[in-house]
Amino acid sequence: MTTVPPEAHFLPEPVFPQRPGLLSDPPGFDEMPHIPPAHRHWSVPHIYRTMRGWLFPYIRSRVLPGDFHPIIAYLFTEYKCNLDCHYCWAYDNRVKGMTEETARRSIDWLRDSGAGVLALMGGEPLLRPQFVHKVVYHAAKKGLFVYLPTNGRLLRPEVTDRLADAGVATVNLAVDSYAIKPSLPKALVPIRKYFDYMVKKQYRYGYTVFFNINICRNNLEDVKLLTEIAHDNGIATDYHVNEAPLVAPDEHFKHLNNNETYIREEDQPRIAELIDWLIEKNRAGYKMVDSVQRLNGMKTFVRGGHERWNCRAGQNSLIIRVDGTLAPCFPMYSATHDWGCVGAHKFQPEQLREMKASCELNCLSTLNHVLALCYDDGRVIRYFLKQAKRGFQGVSGSVE
Repeated sequence: MTTVPPEAHFLPEPVFPQRPGLLSDPPGFDEMPHIPPAHRHWSVPHIYRTMRGWLFPYIRSRVLPGDFHPIIAYLFTEYKCNLDCHYCWAYDNRVKGMTEETARRSIDWLRDSGAGVLALMGGEPLLRPQFVHKVVYHAAKKGLFVYLPTNGRLLRPEVTDRLADAGVATVNLAVDSYAIKPSLPKALVPIRKYFDYMVKKQYRYGYTVFFNINICRNNLEDVKLLTEIAHDNGIATDYHVNEAPLVAPDEHFKHLNNNETYIREEDQPRIAELIDWLIEKNRAGYKMVDSVQRLNGMKTFVRGGHERWNCRAGQNSLIIRVDGTLAPCFPMYSATHDWGCVGAHKFQPEQLREMKASCELNCLSTLNHVLALCYDDGRVIRYFLKQAKRGFQGVSGSVE
């Protein structure tokens, strides 16, 4: 019988600070206006971290046999949230958060499976900041590119410093409106001081920040304003079109009916006008995760004309629920199918293909769309050459 060492049940205690010189700020730092540099310089270690997270696992997935080669995994450390966005069914405040043992086993298994990117998910991951600090620290030490989505309400400066020191690579700041709306509480105004601090400190620590914006019926002008604020601060944006749940949500989701965030047929012209505006900004050089092709696809999706798009869920991306069980993607979090657990996946190509034949037509997942584009070798080669031409110092736009 194999004996599990006691330390395997816990995450290592983070060393903090690892880089004490980055904690101290120059006099007047908080009052200094943020003027983003025209071009951001990436050091060799930062370039290598990105390649180790994205490029190397991608190459591995192309040259090794089999269908399961994870590049990115979403670790649901929480299924609770401190906000109630009326479109969101992806939380349940009755569910306990992930244990340290499950988090450690997940990280170690993912790294052994060849994954390069770990995204912490919720709910709101920062409900337990000390736990997230441990997760980021262990994952970064394992060589994973750590990605943190958050609504920012709990991202105090001291939390930013700890996570940045631990090795977080990207902060995905979810904001849907400028000021709080009853149905859209993820707003910039209540977190503006935290946002300003995080944006300025990214240049010292070497992480990136971007806005994640959900396009709803009642926030179209907010989307434009947030896009301009992001541009003024030198950060990128990522957009989603609000979608109803693919799987029937649990009874805790109380906003399924009469939801003012859901897009109606009569809203389609206004949504199309907004997306055309975003396409203009993309072509003007605004930093966006979404390509022009992807943005045009959003208009098609809203009109109900979506097509199959080679979803990679369960092959190159997956989610790990708070209890350590697996699912291919966010909409399937509450599905009852058995896809296995950490260390023993049960993703079957035939089952995934059958499921995607219908769900691809009703899903607009940003990450899996980007992954799908990457499984066209010509696109990836062209994008890589553009990066190399600029010394891997970043290019405008995304994979086309």
